[in-house]
Amino acid sequence: MSDTATLESHRTERVVALVRRWLAESAEHPAEVSAERLAGVLKDPNGLAFTVGFVDGVMRPEDLGVAGRNLAQVAKLTPRFLPWYLRAAIRLGGVFAPVLPWIVVPIARRVLRAMVGHLVLDATPAKLGPAIAHLRESGNRLNLNLLGEAVLGEDEADRRLKGTTEFLARDDVDYVSIKVSSVVSQLSMWSFDEAVAKVVAKLTPLYELAAKASTGGTGNAKFINLDMEEYRDLDLTIAVFTTLLDQPQLKQLEAGIVLQTYLPDALGAMQHLNEWATRRRADGGAPIKVRVVKGANLAMEHVDAAVHGWPVATYTSKQDSDTNYKRVLRWSMTPERTDAVKLGIAGHNLFDVADAWITAVDGGVTDRVEFEMLLGMATGQAEAVRGDVGNLLLYTPVVNPSEFDVAIAYLVRRLEENASQENFMSAVFDLASSRRLFDREEARYLASLAALEADPAEPSPNRVQNRRTEWTEESFAAAMSPKDAPAPGTEHEQDESLTSVVLGIRRGSLGDGIDLDAIDGATPISGAPAPHGSGVTPGFANEPDTDPALAANRDWGRRILARVPESRLGVDTVAAARIDDVATLDHVIAVAAERGRDWGRLSGDERAAVLHRAGLSLAANRDRLIEVMAAETGKTIAESDPEISEAIDFAHYYAERARELDHVQGAEFVPSKVTVVTPPWNFPVAIPAGGVLAALAAGSAVVIKPAKLAQRSGAVMVEALWEAGIPRDLLVLVDLAQRELGSRLVSHQAVDRVILTGAYETAKLFRSFRPDLPLLAETSGKNAIIVTPSADLDLAASDVVKSAFGHAGQKCSAASLVILVGSVAKSERFMRQLVDATMSLKVGWPEHATSQMGPLVEPANGKLEHALTQLGIGEKWLVEPKRLDDTGRLWSPGVRTGVAAGSYFHLTEFFGPVLGVMHAKNLDEAIRMQNAVDYGLTAGLHSLDSDEVATWLDRVEAGNLYVNRGITGAIVQRQPFGGWKRSAVGAGSKAGGPNYLFGLGDWVPQHDITSGSLHLRGLEKRVSELIEASQSSLDFDAFEVLRRSALSDQIAWTEEYATVKDVSGVGVERNLFRYRSLPVAIRIGEAATLGEGLRVIAAGVLAGSRLRVSTAHELPKGVVQLLSSRNVDVTREGDASWLAKVSKKGVGAARVRLIGGDPAGLAIALDGTPDVAVWSHPATPSGRVELLPFLHEQAISITNHRFGNPTTITDGVI
Repeated sequence: MSDTATLESHRTERVVALVRRWLAESAEHPAEVSAERLAGVLKDPNGLAFTVGFVDGVMRPEDLGVAGRNLAQVAKLTPRFLPWYLRAAIRLGGVFAPVLPWIVVPIARRVLRAMVGHLVLDATPAKLGPAIAHLRESGNRLNLNLLGEAVLGEDEADRRLKGTTEFLARDDVDYVSIKVSSVVSQLSMWSFDEAVAKVVAKLTPLYELAAKASTGGTGNAKFINLDMEEYRDLDLTIAVFTTLLDQPQLKQLEAGIVLQTYLPDALGAMQHLNEWATRRRADGGAPIKVRVVKGANLAMEHVDAAVHGWPVATYTSKQDSDTNYKRVLRWSMTPERTDAVKLGIAGHNLFDVADAWITAVDGGVTDRVEFEMLLGMATGQAEAVRGDVGNLLLYTPVVNPSEFDVAIAYLVRRLEENASQENFMSAVFDLASSRRLFDREEARYLASLAALEADPAEPSPNRVQNRRTEWTEESFAAAMSPKDAPAPGTEHEQDESLTSVVLGIRRGSLGDGIDLDAIDGATPISGAPAPHGSGVTPGFANEPDTDPALAANRDWGRRILARVPESRLGVDTVAAARIDDVATLDHVIAVAAERGRDWGRLSGDERAAVLHRAGLSLAANRDRLIEVMAAETGKTIAESDPEISEAIDFAHYYAERARELDHVQGAEFVPSKVTVVTPPWNFPVAIPAGGVLAALAAGSAVVIKPAKLAQRSGAVMVEALWEAGIPRDLLVLVDLAQRELGSRLVSHQAVDRVILTGAYETAKLFRSFRPDLPLLAETSGKNAIIVTPSADLDLAASDVVKSAFGHAGQKCSAASLVILVGSVAKSERFMRQLVDATMSLKVGWPEHATSQMGPLVEPANGKLEHALTQLGIGEKWLVEPKRLDDTGRLWSPGVRTGVAAGSYFHLTEFFGPVLGVMHAKNLDEAIRMQNAVDYGLTAGLHSLDSDEVATWLDRVEAGNLYVNRGITGAIVQRQPFGGWKRSAVGAGSKAGGPNYLFGLGDWVPQHDITSGSLHLRGLEKRVSELIEASQSSLDFDAFEVLRRSALSDQIAWTEEYATVKDVSGVGVERNLFRYRSLPVAIRIGEAATLGEGLRVIAAGVLAGSRLRVSTAHELPKGVVQLLSSRNVDVTREGDASWLAKVSKKGVGAARVRLIGGDPAGLAIALDGTPDVAVWSHPATPSGRVELLPFLHEQAISITNHRFGNPTTITDGVI
C-alpha cells in the first residue's frame, strides 16, 4: 500500500471514529418532541403521504371547506406512530371537518404547525425576537431566510426584499439569505445582462446596509448570503454576486454565495469564484464566503429536464452528488484558497461533516470554515458536532403564520429528505442504535471516497448544448457520418446517400431541387412501420428547445437579435414568388399536379427520407428563422425558439407516420396530387411547416400561400426545405397580387386539399368559393381556464397570465377567460397575484432581449381595438390596457372583471392581450360557461381535487385539455393539436397526432385476404348481433367482407380507439390521448351496396356513436329492429329526396359518413357550411380507417407532480 493510500485509510478511520463519538454524545442532547414525532410519522408506510397531504391539502387552501374535505381524506392515512389521542383526534376531525370546517380546520392546522414548527420561525414581531434569542443562547448563529408567496410580479418581489431588509436592520439579526429569483420577477435568461443589472440595482441598498453596519472597527457585523435553487440561476447568481461586490462602496464587505454540488458544474464555478476573489483580495478587498451544499431542488430539476427534453442538470445518483461534494471541498480547503474564499460547509450527513472537519484540521484552515445545519433538524447530533467544530450557523426559514402555506415547498423538501431511504436524514434518529443503518451510511461514505479516488478530474457539465457550433459543417459531418450514426430510435437515422446530400446544405444556397428518379432509387431510411394504431411513434423524439441557461446559447441569441432591425431575410424570395395573372397561377398548379403525381408514387419510406432531411435543414436554419420572425411579426426569442423546435418535430414525426400509410391492412391510401396550404401569421414558421410537411409526407405536391403579414417568415421556412432538396415545383411558394387569384387558387379544380389555419369566417369564405372544397381547417378559439377553490392559487395565477399574454394573446389557444369558482372570486391573494404578474410583464419590441410580450402584428383595429378600449355592462378594468407608442402595435395587457355569461366578451374571440374574469357559483356552472362558446379548442382547469378533475374531464367540450398547467404550447405527439365544434373544419384529425396524415388523401378498399371461417368470436355483442341480423340478406362474399371488417374494427378499437394512452412517457406530466364518440349521420346512397352500408353502420355501432341512418336500400328487418332498440333513427329515401331534405333541414349532426352518394351534391345541399364534416371515401375493411369518422380525438395534458414529487391526484381519474 502506498503512503498516500495509508494516509487516506488512516484518515477514513478517524472520520468513522469521530462519527461514532458524535453519535454517542448526541444521546446526551435529546431531540425535541416534535422532531421525534415527525421522524416517527415519516417511518410509517403512509407517513410521507399523510404529512405532505396535510401540509398541501389542509394548510394551503384558503377555502376552509376545501381544507375540511382534504382533511377527511388525509385522516384515513393517519400513521400508527402518533400517540393514541392524536390519532383519535385526527380521525375524529376527519369525520367532522367536511361539515364543520370552520371549527375543525383551524384546530388541525395548529396541530400540524406544532408538528413542523421546529423547522421554521414565526415572523410576527412578538414571537420572532424571543425565538431568535432562544436559538442564539447556545452560541449558534442564525441565517434567516424570509419565505413568501410565489414571486410572480414586482410587487411581491419588492415585498420580499423589503422584509429581508427589515430583518437585516434588526439588532438581533446579523445574517440573512436571499435569492435572485425572489427580488426580481419573471426573469428571462435571454436578457441575462439586463437581468444582472436589474438585480444588482435592487440589491445594492441591502448590501450597502450590511457594509454600513460593518464599519467602525467592529468587524463584519452584517452578512448577506446570495442563495439559489434552480440550475438556470447558477450563472446569473454568480454574475450578480461578483458585480455587486465589484462596486467600490462594497469592496470591504464580506458576503457569501451558495454552490450546489449535485451539479457537475460546481467545481468549475468554485474555481471561477476563487480566481475572482483572489484578485479582489490582492486589490485590498475583503474575502468572500461560499456556502457549499449538496442541493435541494433535485425533483424540480428533473421536471425541468423532462419537460424540455434537456439532460438533467444534476447528477443522477446520490453517490455521485456525495462524491462531488467532497471533490469541491477538498479542492477548496487549502490555506491559499481559503485566504480569499472562506467556506460554509452545510449538511447533516455526519460522515461528510467529519470528513470536512478532519480535512480542515489537517490543512490548518479551521478558522476559515464554518459548519452549517438546518434549523430543527437532528438537533442532538448538531450539538455533538458543535463540541468539536465550534458554534454552528443554522439556516432558519421565517414565515408569517397567516401565510404558513408559503412554506409548503420548503417543508415538502425537508419531509422528503427525512423519508427517502437514499438520504442520510432517514436514519438520523436510529443511527446510534442500528448497526445496519450505520453500516449502510458508512458504506455510502466509503463508496463516494472510492469514486473520488478513481476519478479525481474536474467533471463536465451535463448541459452542453451550443447553438453557435452545432451546425458548422465539421460538427454536422462528424455527428452524421455513417460510422458514428446513432442507433435506431435514439436519433433521426439517415442512410449514407441521404447524409451526403444533407452535408451539401449551405447558408444562403437555394438548391434547384432533387431528382425524383434519384430519390426513387435511393436507399430508404431503415425502420419498421409504426405499430398498428399506435399513438406513440417509434424512432421519434421531440427536438429540445434552446437552453438559455447556457452562456454560449445566450450569446448566440444576442447575435440574432442584433440583426433584427436591418433584417431583409425572405424579401427576395417573396418577390420572386409574385404571381400577377391567372395564366401563371394555372401553370404553377398544373406543374405542381404533375410533380405531385410522381411524388405520390414513392413509398412512405422514400418520402420519410426526404422529410428527415428537411427536419435537419430547419434545425440548421434556426437562427435565420428566429431573426425573420422577430423582424416581421414581432415574436420574442422566447416565443420563436420553441416554434422552430415544433417545425422540426413536424418534419421528423410526419416522416415516421408516412410509413404507416403503406401498411394499413384492408385499405390503400391514395395521395392528393396538389394540396394548398394557407397558414396564419401568428405562428409564421411552425404552422406553415406543419401543413407543408404533412402534405409532402402524405405524397402530395404543395402550393403554399403565407399570410400577408408573415410572408417573409414563410419564405425563409420554404427556403430551408428547398435547401433540403425538395424541388421548387413540388413545393411552390406563391404571393398572389389580387384577391381574385387567391379565390381561384383555393377553388381550383386541380387542388385536392386545402389546409387552413385561421378564423372560422375564413373557412366559411373558402367554402363559398367552392362548396365541395376538401378543406381541413384549424380555426378559432375562445378558451377559458377554470380555477376552483382547491387549486394552488399562485400556480393558477401564473399559468393564467402566461396563457393569456404569451405572444400578446395572439394565439388561437390563448386563455381569453378565467372562470373563478366559489370563494376564488373573493380571493385577495389570487387577484393580487394576477394583477402583479400582469402588470410586471415587460412589453417591447423583439430586438430588445428584455421584452417578454412583443407587439401586435398590426395596429389594433376592429374587435380587438374594441376589447382593448371598451367595457361591457357591469365590467371594470382590473388592469387597464394602455397603448404604449404611436405605432398602435405596442399595448400593455389588460384584465377586465365582471364579464357576464352570454355577454359579448364571453362569446367573442379577440386575439389580443386582454383577459376577462368571470365568476361561477360552482364547478357545474363554470363548465357550462366554458362550453357555452361556439368553439372548443383548448380548455384549462386548475384544481387539486380528484373528483373535480374527473367531472371536468368528463364534461368539457374541447379538443385539448390542460389540468394544473398553462393551455398554450402544444407539442408534436405529446399534445396533438386540434379542436371541437367550430374550432375544427373538415374531415381531418389533430395536427401532430397519429391520424393527421389519414385525412390528406383518399382511401380505397383492399380485399386481398379471405377466409373460409364464419366465426364472430372476439366481437363485442352489440356488433355481433348486428352482423347476425344481416347474415340472411348477404351473399357469402359480402358477409365475409362485413365479418372481416368487424374483426378489423375490433382490433383497431382494442389497440387504439378504446384505450387512453400516455403518448409521451414524460412522467412529471401525463400526456394522454383518447377518443370520444359523437353523433354521426350515415347516408347509404343508391350507388352503395347493402354490404357497404352495413359495414359502416357496424363501425358506428362499435364506436358507440349516436347514429342517424338514411338509406336508399332496404335494410334487413332484423337490423332495423336492432337499431331501433338502440335509439337509432332509420329512414329509407332516395338520393334526390335526401338531398332535398338536407338542403332544408340539414343532416342533424356535425359529421356525415357518406357511402355511394354524391359528395359534391351534398356540399351544395349544405351550402358549403363548415359546420358539417363529410367522410365520403368508399367503405373499406380497415377498422383503423373506418372508425375515425365516429370519434373525436382529445389530448389531455396533466401536471403530474407537486414541487417535483409525484402526485396521485389523477391516478384513479383517467
